[in-house]
Amino acid sequence: MSSKKETNSAWGGRFSEPTDAFVARFTASVDFDRELAAQDIRGSVAHATMLNTIGVLTDDERQAIETGLREILAEIEAGSFSWSVALEDVHMNIEAALTERIGTTGKKLHTGRSRNDQVATDIRLWLRDTIDVISGELTRLQQGILSVAERERATIMPGFTHLQTAQPVTFGHHLMAWHEMLERDHGRLQDCRKRLNQSPLGAAALAGTSYPVDREQTASLLGFDGPTRNSLDSVSDRDFAIEFCAFASLLLTHLSRASEELVLWTSAQFDFIELPDRFCTGSSIMPQKKNPDVPELVRGKTGRVNGHLIALLTLMKSQPLAYNKDNQEDKEPLFDAAETVIDCLRAFADMVPAIQAKPDNMREAARRGFSTATDLADYLVRKGIPFRDSHEIVGKSVAYGIAQNKDLSEMSLPELQQFSAAIEEDVFDVLTLQGSVTARNHIGGTAPDQVLKAVQQAKQQLKQRGG
Repeated sequence: MSSKKETNSAWGGRFSEPTDAFVARFTASVDFDRELAAQDIRGSVAHATMLNTIGVLTDDERQAIETGLREILAEIEAGSFSWSVALEDVHMNIEAALTERIGTTGKKLHTGRSRNDQVATDIRLWLRDTIDVISGELTRLQQGILSVAERERATIMPGFTHLQTAQPVTFGHHLMAWHEMLERDHGRLQDCRKRLNQSPLGAAALAGTSYPVDREQTASLLGFDGPTRNSLDSVSDRDFAIEFCAFASLLLTHLSRASEELVLWTSAQFDFIELPDRFCTGSSIMPQKKNPDVPELVRGKTGRVNGHLIALLTLMKSQPLAYNKDNQEDKEPLFDAAETVIDCLRAFADMVPAIQAKPDNMREAARRGFSTATDLADYLVRKGIPFRDSHEIVGKSVAYGIAQNKDLSEMSLPELQQFSAAIEEDVFDVLTLQGSVTARNHIGGTAPDQVLKAVQQAKQQLKQRGG
């Protein structure tokens, strides 16, 4: 085999010897950047259309290129396309196949562009497509959360701080906290999409091109909001990929927190909910076990996505302008982060609507731990006692309850009155769990009526964005 053949013909003219076999394999990216094939062909069709508009390609040449590219895409999608490591990347594999298919005309396609602006365009197109998939899965998860929150809007459970019983809340209210986290995540995702939706095509290698390319046309053909404004920046930065991974890390952090709660709630010690068997596994040695593997795996995959964010930040931190080969390392972390996000969202979106609450267990847990102590303090304030004094009175009553093994609601009126003469018969209206949650009837409160309003408002928001 000749040196010319062994060295990539896209750049081999400068070199007097073939690339070392190991170096060729080490520097090639085709094993993973073939993921961009559909976007690469989409960008090439747009580029060919523009080249035809400015007179570089004839009508027949443009048509031959487009037809050839679409045939190649069909082969790729069918799994019959032959990829070559010697051709380094997805771009040269497709261009070489096109030239072999349609002849010299295929060599004209690369006029006025570089692999630098080509790959930057491909990644933006791919990530934009991926963001739209993720947005749909995230919305589907939120819809599932809202359905359970509405169903369980009056189901009382203990609210926790420091994982200690704090105040009673409703299960629906707790789930709406998950929704609020995810709603902010969705906003971050859309912000990322908006910023990445600028076309680098036409920036060429780093300085632009001497051909009279119409960057506005290619941007429009590819659905971008417009072209990027600086050729150096266009080809060299991957901040949009970093921003996506930052979104992914925050999303997985929120899913991990929810996963931790699901793991706790399904344990024998809490026993608040039941997950369907299809989302759990058993033990090879302990026949009684039902392990919440799905939330555990989501919790574990958070570290994986966080790692990808750090990898991309580190990748970019010392690169001078413009493009550097380092950026070949941007794709695998980005691809895996996106795939992991999609898988985790799909798992959660399937699982959450199937959660079955155990209201009796939740209520019993809320009854323990003096969860209405703050309600007693608020009651005393309404009776004219300063809050700090009320706090001390309630603290003494709780100490008494611990000694007597009695919750506040189980004490008699005389028992409570030994701590304050201001306490009267109506105190039992606020010491009940139902009275406690119902009293918090304001925006953001845990009262069932407020939970229902929050659910309805959230459903309307999802409807407005097409969810």
